Amino acid sequence: MRTTRGVTAIRRSTIGTAGSSLLLAACIGGAAGADDLKLMASTPAIQKEQARIMAAEARAAVNPLRDAYFGETHVHTAYSLDAYLGGARLTPDAAYRFAQGETMTVNGQRHRIVEPLDFAAVTDHAEYLGEMYSTMVDGAPGHDQDKLKELRSMTSFEERETWFLNYVVKSNRSDTPQHPPFFAGPETVKSAWIIELEATERNYQPGKFTTIPAFEWSAAPKGGNLHRNVFFRDIRVPEIPMSYIDINREDALWAWMGGLEKIGASVIAIPHNSNASKGMMFDPLDPQDKPIDAAYARTRAHFEPLIEMMQIKGNSEVHRSFWAADEFANFENADSMANYSGRVAKKENFVRYGLVKGLEYESSLGANPYKYGIVGGTDSHNGTPADTDESNFAVGSHGAADGTVARRRTADVGGWIGGVDLNPGALTGVWATSNTRGAIWDAMKAKETFATSGVRIKVRMFAGFDLPGPDANPKAMVENGYKFGVPMGGTLPAVAAGEKRPLRFNVTAIKGPKDANLDRIQIIKGWIGADGTPQEKIINVAWSGDRKIGSDGKLPPVASTVDLKTATYSNSVGSPQLTGSWVDDAFDPAQHALYYARVLQIPTPRWSTYDAVRAKLPLLDGVAATVQERAWTSPIWYTAAR
Repeated sequence: MRTTRGVTAIRRSTIGTAGSSLLLAACIGGAAGADDLKLMASTPAIQKEQARIMAAEARAAVNPLRDAYFGETHVHTAYSLDAYLGGARLTPDAAYRFAQGETMTVNGQRHRIVEPLDFAAVTDHAEYLGEMYSTMVDGAPGHDQDKLKELRSMTSFEERETWFLNYVVKSNRSDTPQHPPFFAGPETVKSAWIIELEATERNYQPGKFTTIPAFEWSAAPKGGNLHRNVFFRDIRVPEIPMSYIDINREDALWAWMGGLEKIGASVIAIPHNSNASKGMMFDPLDPQDKPIDAAYARTRAHFEPLIEMMQIKGNSEVHRSFWAADEFANFENADSMANYSGRVAKKENFVRYGLVKGLEYESSLGANPYKYGIVGGTDSHNGTPADTDESNFAVGSHGAADGTVARRRTADVGGWIGGVDLNPGALTGVWATSNTRGAIWDAMKAKETFATSGVRIKVRMFAGFDLPGPDANPKAMVENGYKFGVPMGGTLPAVAAGEKRPLRFNVTAIKGPKDANLDRIQIIKGWIGADGTPQEKIINVAWSGDRKIGSDGKLPPVASTVDLKTATYSNSVGSPQLTGSWVDDAFDPAQHALYYARVLQIPTPRWSTYDAVRAKLPLLDGVAATVQERAWTSPIWYTAAR
């Protein structure tokens, strides 16, 4: 073995393709191999829910043309050590109830979500899960250890931050992450995992509210964010979740997931916060410092169909420093992230870079490791799923670290971001046949997904060579989309070289019932030029009002109705719904390409403006006072014949 990129590496031969019988002993230093993996045995509490769940799933309404469901794919409760240290006391059960609209006490305030969710997944860190069971459960092994008594008794924010640095950060960012001395053994991890799963089953209301079994694997080599959230299609889950302490490389995580597939689990992983990955999320080298090969690309694409576009620590689509020609690239860039933990802002950290780079690998390897659909989450460490409304950010996202107006305006949060650079987070939208676990998971796996910056925009895109233009009848547009084309997340069939066929895109967007009107719909095209360099183009395909595209190819900005003195706006501009159609006249059958849609709302007050007005404080210099909330679809890919 050798150490590379700050993580332990192994020979390539120990990692195979998806679904093969991969021995994990080489990956995790003698731990059980894939053939020894076991699914968790059902508990009495879970068994009690099964008959109810099966009957409710059978009754759930089904729409073959699919409905849009909004949910949370990234939230932490008191069972995550860093969240507990910040002051979180909501359990997984309480988090699911919050997601359904129940009022909870958060940071000492009574608080509720503005609009209940359709689905949610609690993604507590697998790391230190057992330690949190010992901390919170009376009579649990290790509960009376001095260090855990200290943890439970701390009231000072500064004490908690020091504790977090000593027992979490130093370990997770080292070459040899390990459990702290107060870890009471793997049975505590299993016990905590059972609590998580029982809450997941208890709160699952098929047809009304769906829960998804999940956890977070929190790799952070040298402080670079390589975290993944891991999701299961049903209750066929491992006995314990896999932590970064046990497997500290992403390819070994996929090997573990392959072992689970072999024994009947359905599992995917979703990377997040590529903007904080120090260029490693889309590294041209694999964890062994070898150039990415076809086997790596196929394995990654199999286990990671989606990527998180945005969360509280910033927007990972693009950054204005590297996409100056994109007039909407200056959106929640989280600039202070580059000032912490030795991170450096670089183009290779961003999702659009990875998506287009993936086309290069498709061309050279015949496989695309970055064929990602799009989702969004919050990464809230308050136990408050999808608490994303800008006007409702009064309790922040990380307990005491940003739980007051003063700290959000002046402090740094956790040593990794300035409070003013936070945002309330994002949402995942899925187009699924029903609000059931299997249907939502299948839509995620198929990438028929979109993300929003926290609002409830519904956006849908289809593409095809025989696709008719949009129909005034929305149902007909969808039926034609599936019949004559592919939905977002899909791949278009290859066209013979030299054949001229029009490639049409139909896209529609509807604002949420409590949201601002829409400004425009854009399609972003990415391709690899004849000289081998990545290329991009942004096309405005639908917009509100009577604005005209200028000679510079730009659409004039929509008017702003925001009153900064009162933190209010008017829906007197914009449109509640937009529909557009675009034909790519430059389509080249011999050229790999991808297309995704981006929808923008009219300007509205940013959370920091709401804070300032409520607290009767001046607006902060250098901080955006308004935002244009937005949505992003999963791409549609065209893969040329080889």
